[in-house]
Amino acid sequence: MRSLRKFEQFIDRISGAFGWLAGWLCILMLAVVFVDVIARYLFESGSIAMQELEWHLFAAVFLLGAAYTMRENANVRVDVLYEKMSKRKQAAVDIFGTVFFVIPMCTLILYSAFDFVAYSYAVREVSNDPGGLPYRFAFKALLPFGYFLVLIQSFAVISRNIRLLAGDPVESNNSKPVYTEKL
Repeated sequence: MRSLRKFEQFIDRISGAFGWLAGWLCILMLAVVFVDVIARYLFESGSIAMQELEWHLFAAVFLLGAAYTMRENANVRVDVLYEKMSKRKQAAVDIFGTVFFVIPMCTLILYSAFDFVAYSYAVREVSNDPGGLPYRFAFKALLPFGYFLVLIQSFAVISRNIRLLAGDPVESNNSKPVYTEKL
């Protein structure tokens, strides 16, 4: 159980670092949107590059923050049903959902994205719009990277829930027990 816990902590640190980065990218995105709105409505001077930067930052926030969201158990699910379940049933649902939905989805996207990103790098893809951003291929590389982060976080989620089902105390990232009721 100790090795599983160390594995989870390692993956959680990776997800936490990229979640921290996604948080700062949110602030940057907010600043870019603010400047773009001011430029457009006060100075009637819009920029295609600024709009594209907003889209790219939003994609980066989503792709880099998804694993962190999963780590914090803040992902979307039917909570009205889930919260009424015992901790053991919640753990079983988490394992089932991760094994049969999250991991196959991540695997499919990683498999599909490889050629998509490789082609973009090969042609050094840039924006189709005049005045758009160069280096679109670099942003496209975030697609497989973000889903790889979710994939490895999935294994930490499975590990944590297996430990819970085995009776090992499961702790959150701040070292307080997550599940305190008797299983």
